[in-house]
Amino acid sequence: MKKIIPNLKLLLTLFLVGFLVIQFQSCDNEPVDPIVIIDTDNDGVEDSQDNCPLNSNQDQADDDNDGIGNVCDNDADNDGISDDADNCPLVSNPDQSDADNDGIGNVCDEDYVDPSPALALCENGFADIYPCHNYDLMSHIPLSVFNSQPGSDIWGWADTETGKEYAIMGVLDGTVFVDVSDPLSPIFLGGLSTQTYGNIWRDIKVYENYAFIVADNAGEHGMQIFDLRHLRTVANPPQSFTPDLHYSGFGSAHNIVVNQDTGYAYIVGTDRNGPYAGDTIIIDIENPLNPIEAGTISGYSHDAQVVVYDGPDAEHFGKDIYIGSNEDKVLIVDVTNKGNPIVLSSIGYSNTGYTHQGWFTEDMRYFIVGDEIDELTFGGNTRTLIFDLEDLDNPLFSFDYLGPTTAIDHNGYVNGSTFYLANYRAGVRMIDIANIENSSISEIGYFDTYPDNDVASFDGAWSVYPYLPSGNILVSDIDRGLFVIRKSDL
Repeated sequence: MKKIIPNLKLLLTLFLVGFLVIQFQSCDNEPVDPIVIIDTDNDGVEDSQDNCPLNSNQDQADDDNDGIGNVCDNDADNDGISDDADNCPLVSNPDQSDADNDGIGNVCDEDYVDPSPALALCENGFADIYPCHNYDLMSHIPLSVFNSQPGSDIWGWADTETGKEYAIMGVLDGTVFVDVSDPLSPIFLGGLSTQTYGNIWRDIKVYENYAFIVADNAGEHGMQIFDLRHLRTVANPPQSFTPDLHYSGFGSAHNIVVNQDTGYAYIVGTDRNGPYAGDTIIIDIENPLNPIEAGTISGYSHDAQVVVYDGPDAEHFGKDIYIGSNEDKVLIVDVTNKGNPIVLSSIGYSNTGYTHQGWFTEDMRYFIVGDEIDELTFGGNTRTLIFDLEDLDNPLFSFDYLGPTTAIDHNGYVNGSTFYLANYRAGVRMIDIANIENSSISEIGYFDTYPDNDVASFDGAWSVYPYLPSGNILVSDIDRGLFVIRKSDL
């Protein structure tokens, strides 16, 4: 019995020490709540840190950096267009521009060609890849954007109500319309399909708010009349347009000329095998959607200009004067009486290739003519012919101007003291005619839309339109599309 008591004392001592330790610990520590992690979408990112807590997105991708993960962001690029309606949902493009109309926005379309490069100044003889002198490249739209080639004629329209400016250009399959109000960012608004079938000769002129379009060697194309005011309300370019009127009073025609002062159109180069046998048709377009034939001029004109004459020949002051480029001569006709045109005179010249097109100086003293074939037939540099029309009944050859290249000349227009010449592979040449009365004119600038070479061949600049109020100049190129250029110091 004496041996057991010490063992009991030891056990009691140990029990008492353990009890005191437990009591001490429980008094020294507060209760700890369990840690609970919530991950509703089970993607390994707890909801409090998850930028899309209801949809699994372990990578937490947030392309527009708006704090909402891509997988649950209905506007992933934060451009104000919901993803289900956005033609480029991951790159911001609030304007939804889709130039090639393939359902993919320009900014994320791999096969889209940007039509509006940044301004390319003419420096050290080049603007981008284009040889130049005194003229800068504002923008360029290649034919691939229009989905048609080649390019042909060009004209312009300045909307007096909105102040906007437009280019109207012929292509193989019809006519295209481009808003060039911002010359650095032109907008291809859409196209008007040809009335019959594709053709490389398509010509446009404008009267009031209407475009008048003809085509050569194109069957019963006739004349398309299009109200340009439709261009004000194009919401989703490019758009397919239809003519407001198709005038079928003739079929094929090479060109159309409009006298802005009288409201008459002159359809030149009609089908030689057609009912007009190549004659020029005079059409009253004062009411553009009710054209009325008013007369004809005998003989084939390739191109022409018609003016209310206020030049130096007092005998004909105030009359309507037609000057035709008639293949081998210049023809001058009084068309005041549309039903009875009177031929005043004609004039030829040496080394005639093909009398193609001409334009009056602003004082109507001189007529500047291009022969399209002489460079090919006779060789030599680009030749421009100047005629003195002080007496409309007795025109005189004044002098030749030879350009710096061997390229073929095409369409030329006068604005002020500058003659703007579309010179095919040599691009557009700007010629100072201020001293023309002294038989002296000279090149003061150029922009070469065909940089490969300047040989005599039918490529490059087809035409030029130098009459936009802004001073921007439109150029159509057979191979490369639409160019907008501008004098460097403007």
